Amino acid sequence: MTTIQTFAGLGLGLRRSHYHDFLEGEVAVDFLEIISENYMVAGGKPRDVLSRVRERYPVAMHGVSLSIGSAHGLDADYLRRLRELADWLDPLWVSDHLCWTRTSAHNSHDLLPLPYTRAALDVVCDNIDRAQQAMGRAMLFENPSSYCAFPGNEMEEWEFIAAMARRTGCYLLLDVNNVFVSAHNHGFSARDYIAGLPLERVRQVHLAGHTPGEIVIDTHDREICDGVWRLFAEVSDMLGDAAVMIERDDAIPPLAELLAELDIARAMQQAGAKVAA
Repeated sequence: MTTIQTFAGLGLGLRRSHYHDFLEGEVAVDFLEIISENYMVAGGKPRDVLSRVRERYPVAMHGVSLSIGSAHGLDADYLRRLRELADWLDPLWVSDHLCWTRTSAHNSHDLLPLPYTRAALDVVCDNIDRAQQAMGRAMLFENPSSYCAFPGNEMEEWEFIAAMARRTGCYLLLDVNNVFVSAHNHGFSARDYIAGLPLERVRQVHLAGHTPGEIVIDTHDREICDGVWRLFAEVSDMLGDAAVMIERDDAIPPLAELLAELDIARAMQQAGAKVAA
């Protein structure tokens, strides 16, 4: 399986409201991330925009429908179309989520949690092996945010992820906000979670906002909170070169607001590098 090289840039998600900015202006980002499913079509305006964007910026692909935890296996047609997009785009990498989204007949269009059992680990690893073979490349998988836990869990989430990466050779997309959200909702230590991951396998980091409350909801519709920033500052010191991205999927603000958040991430990385030196 191919090795995914490190890429230490800072980026944003490519969203429709910012198409003009990225096509016509000079935006201070090192890469852009797309939602894969938005471009898994032949031709049309989305592909035209993406083609022109790709001439200006490196692009990473991030999917939401692979359903790597599905006991029914993977959708062969979905994999074919995902491979076609990746071959056409030549992305930095292709990622998706550690979750399931579909049964044999229905797609929930949600990122549903998995039980952390040996049986589920076998299913996930078999599906990752199949996906990576079909794609002809190693992939990244993102840690989930969750709001419930299964009573039959046999290991911690971070132990499951570490075993998954070890068995399949996949890489990781570390969503710092998701760690923060799940730690709050389940009462575990975010620091223990981070410490249990094989951080050398992390190639990308997500930062995002959430809706606070007794149960924290991962909504990606507001600015990053102080707690997530503090966790990122700690994580950043432990990572090697990894791409860092601000995720905003709803209530999308003017591009300048997202770039200001990206500047905070950049400053934290630079401060950590000075301390390490």
